[in-house]
Amino acid sequence: MRKLVLLFIFSLSAYSFSQESLSKLLKEFNTGSIPYITAQELATPQNQAILLDAREENEFKVSHLKNAIHVGYNNFNLEAATKNLKDKDALIIVYCSLGIRSEDIAEKLDSIGYTNVKNLYGGIFEWKNNDFKVYDSKNIETDNIHAFDEEWGKWLKKGKKVYD
Repeated sequence: MRKLVLLFIFSLSAYSFSQESLSKLLKEFNTGSIPYITAQELATPQNQAILLDAREENEFKVSHLKNAIHVGYNNFNLEAATKNLKDKDALIIVYCSLGIRSEDIAEKLDSIGYTNVKNLYGGIFEWKNNDFKVYDSKNIETDNIHAFDEEWGKWLKKGKKVYD
């Protein structure tokens, strides 16, 4: 029993440490101008959000959230991305690998009057780390996650890391 309690405490502290480290990373790279939504909040059944994937096409093809729309980052086109987003009050969630690139894209949407834009905290990595499903280019559930590179891939704890 004592070992079980110690294991629980260790697991809890490791989880807290990883969350604290992710929080520190996001504070380092993000301004906080766009509010976050957690993977758990996004996963609630009543949450009807428009999902925009701010990663590159090769990342999106490996894995993405169900029904996400690829908008990219390096070649992001604001006019093309918003062409079918008529309701400026609709809930729009932007995500990337960790939530850094997605903040930049979300800021662009916010700057032209979209009022309910949020950034997925920890991005697709945190989504997968919480055991939520991702899909490949054929919309088939996959365990593969494009991990960007080995430096950023360390934040992905679950799934199979894919690099190209």
